[in-house]
Amino acid sequence: MVGIDSYMNKYLDRKMKFLLEDWDLSTQQDTGDFEKRLSAVEEAAHEITDFETAAEAKLDDLETRLKKLQGARK
Repeated sequence: MVGIDSYMNKYLDRKMKFLLEDWDLSTQQDTGDFEKRLSAVEEAAHEITDFETAAEAKLDDLETRLKKLQGARK
């Protein structure tokens, strides 16, 4: 039985990279910084939301000014 176990271990060691790719498996190295990457994505999402809010406010101001200018031209 030891021979088969040894053979299987060697086989898996040689094929592990391909098994991970074929089965789309994650390693501890892949998931080790998951929380850090997730935090970065969440922060970027907040920045985008803040930008959208500021841009919308500026556009509203511009539309208001445009309407005033159009009213003054008539």
